[in-house]
Amino acid sequence: MPEFAISPAKVATVPVAGSSSVFPVRRIYCIGRNYAAHAIEMGHDPDREPPFFFQKNADNIDVSGTFPYPPQTSDVHHEIELIVALKSGGRNIPIDEALGHVWGYGVGLDMTRRDLQGEAKKLGRPWEIGKAFEHSAPMGPLHPVSAVGHPGEGLVQLKVNGEVRQSGDLNQMIWKIPEMISYLSEYFELAGGDIIMTGTPSGVGPVKAGDVLEAHVAGVDDFVLRVV
Repeated sequence: MPEFAISPAKVATVPVAGSSSVFPVRRIYCIGRNYAAHAIEMGHDPDREPPFFFQKNADNIDVSGTFPYPPQTSDVHHEIELIVALKSGGRNIPIDEALGHVWGYGVGLDMTRRDLQGEAKKLGRPWEIGKAFEHSAPMGPLHPVSAVGHPGEGLVQLKVNGEVRQSGDLNQMIWKIPEMISYLSEYFELAGGDIIMTGTPSGVGPVKAGDVLEAHVAGVDDFVLRVV
């Protein structure tokens, strides 16, 4: 077996709630504009757009509970999301079989350098510079399906310094979890270790150092993040 030329990167992991186990992460898929009100606040018509996805890097995950304010930006926004963690995958997964590939769920944030994302949009460029930077995917522990089931409705809420900023319901997602999994599998070969961030309700807004973010998804978990 060949030797590594340099030390290999560590595998990104997320803690499993109530356990010493961790969930190894392979890829992170993020769906855009999956709540109608958020699509509207971002200037788009959700009734005319098919689903689209972008990716974060697995090493963008941060489970420390702190978010270092990133460089080269003055407008970082919060986006609360339900996280779906897959235990298996494949190609062309039928919708009615999709939930069988889910290991569990969690709560996380898609932190976004909105000013850099906006510049990329204007120039027709990819969004990675605004979405896929260090610490941009903070999240809490994952909960297995055996503990939380398959959440399809319930409050999705984010408070900043005790004030409600985002509030919606899982049943407001335009593309439901089985549809997301099935659609993604038409374009990518999904596998165990993949994570899907399922979109955010309306109310996204800026954060600053010192802010405390409280994320809640009913029936799944609560997650607190401090901006430093």
